[in-house]
Order: sequence, then C-alpha cells, then structure tokens
Amino acid sequence: MAIIYKTDIIPTAEQIIELYENAGLPRPTHDSGRIGKMYANANLIVSAWKNEKLIGVSRSITDWVWCCYLADLAVRKDCQASGIGKELVKITKEKAGEQSMVLLLSVPTAMEYYPKIGMQKVDNGFIIFREE
Repeated sequence: MAIIYKTDIIPTAEQIIELYENAGLPRPTHDSGRIGKMYANANLIVSAWKNEKLIGVSRSITDWVWCCYLADLAVRKDCQASGIGKELVKITKEKAGEQSMVLLLSVPTAMEYYPKIGMQKVDNGFIIFREE
C-alpha cells in the first residue's frame, strides 16, 4: 500500500499521541490538550499515512521567508529506516521555501540520523529550557 503525504490536515491529538508513544518521541503524551495546542499553533504540518493510519509527522513553526523550526519529527517504529522521515523533512523544506532555513533540536537518540539525511550540525545555538 502506498504512503500518502498530506499538508492540508491536522491529525487528531489521539493519533499524534499514539504515534509519539510508538516512535518513542519524548513529548507530553499524558496531556492531550497540550498536544492539541502544539498542533493548533503550528503553521506547517506534514503527515504520512498508510491507509487511514498516521505513520509519520513533521510539525513546524515558520515565517516562510527566513526560518522554519522543525519542532517534531516522528515515524512509527515499524516504518523507520524506509525513507519516511527523510521525505517528511524534504516536504517541510519545500513548503517552507527556498529563502527559509530549517532548524531543529534533536533528541539525543536521533543525533546520528539527521546528518544521514543531509542536515548539518551547528554549534552556534542557545536555549532557555521549559519549566515543565
């Protein structure tokens, strides 16, 4: 069955939570309201579907002309290493546009993944961590 990529739909909080838990992405999956707000306030969401099942997602915040913060990238464990994550990032970059960079903060377990799909590691960043 073919994988369909969509940019015109926001998955439900339940679909996202199931995906994040399956993929092992550390997000507040115990708080569906917070997950819902994370997606309601994002302005670039690329999702991957197999039949009616959400198998991957890229959630970003962008201004479309300078920067695009790729906040979440998740792919179901049984679908990883099949190019879905790379395609989600590719579509994200295409939608963000040529003038916009794509940047992200990686979870420690994915640090080796991003260079494999053409992203460069940078050392010139700073962060103020969230309180919860």
